[in-house]
Amino acid sequence: MIPIISVVGRSNSGKTTYLEKLVTECKRRGYKVAVIKHHHNDFEIDKPGKDTWRHAEAGADVVCLASPHKMAMIKKTDQELSLDQVAGYIDNVDIIFTEGYKQEAKCKIEVYRQGNINAPLGVKPELLAVVSDIIVYETIPHFALDDPSALADFLEVRVLNK
Repeated sequence: MIPIISVVGRSNSGKTTYLEKLVTECKRRGYKVAVIKHHHNDFEIDKPGKDTWRHAEAGADVVCLASPHKMAMIKKTDQELSLDQVAGYIDNVDIIFTEGYKQEAKCKIEVYRQGNINAPLGVKPELLAVVSDIIVYETIPHFALDDPSALADFLEVRVLNK
């Protein structure tokens, strides 16, 4: 089973920026990485008027776009899929990071910045580590916002078993 690590935090805490750094570091080390971004609202990745958009508008339940270098799938759902259901579509990677999914019972890394006006999310059993400019919880491993290599080392030992 592919390990899933959710990067969580309050709005504007720096989750996306840190996740970019962490993905880059993991790729530098030779890992295959997937990222699932959770969005609370509906979204569109297709452009009105394009062929795939037209296929979906015609009623297709699944539309795939494939090229020699990448593929995308747009699948209509009756309800929001669980993280495990979404992850079930992913294969051939060493680790899956998510941005969001705070409510799912998966290992989490909280990103917190002291300048954020909101309080940290709080210690939960699945909290693996905190990335912050201050020590947030004394009992949880802490990593700096500008050093993704230290967290990658930690993940290699704790999650990837290297």
